[in-house]
Formats: sequence, structure tokens, C-alpha cells
Amino acid sequence: PSPKSFQPNGASEEALRCEIEELKKKDLALDQEIAQLLSEGYSLEELDKHISLLHEYNEIKDAGQMLLGKLAVIRGVTTKQLYPEYDLELSD
Repeated sequence: PSPKSFQPNGASEEALRCEIEELKKKDLALDQEIAQLLSEGYSLEELDKHISLLHEYNEIKDAGQMLLGKLAVIRGVTTKQLYPEYDLELSD
């Protein structure tokens, strides 16, 4: 059970209300950002494609980081020490 389940109902409900308000603010901010991009000439299809490509990039990057981590363990070094060997920047 989560710690929230041990809180009195009032506190739990208040926490949910705050979370809902924060999500509403984020939703509004994202809507405004989308409106700004649309006003700059981007299309929703183009934005969807960019988001899809970013997700794919992040999945590939995560897999690469996992492999570097496993290789570092096998070699008994840190992943940071492997970066120069594979011409990677620390910001990669």
C-alpha cells in the first residue's frame, strides 16, 4: 500500500485536488505551446511525427546506455570511461 492510503480522507482528497489543479495547469500550458507552434506554421501531423521520432530516439538511447552499462560491468570500469573508446561525448 502507498503512504497516501494511510492518510485521513480529507488530506487524501486535498492532495488529489492539488494534483488535479497542477495537471490542469500543465494541460493549459501544453495547449498554449501547441497554439504557438501552430501559429509559427507547424502542422499537428508534423508535431506528432516529431514527438514519435523523439520517443524512438529516447528508446534507442536507453538501449545504448543499458548496453554500455553492461559492458562497463564486464570490463570492471565505469560507463564514463567507455565514452572516449566509442567517440561519445558525456552529454550524449
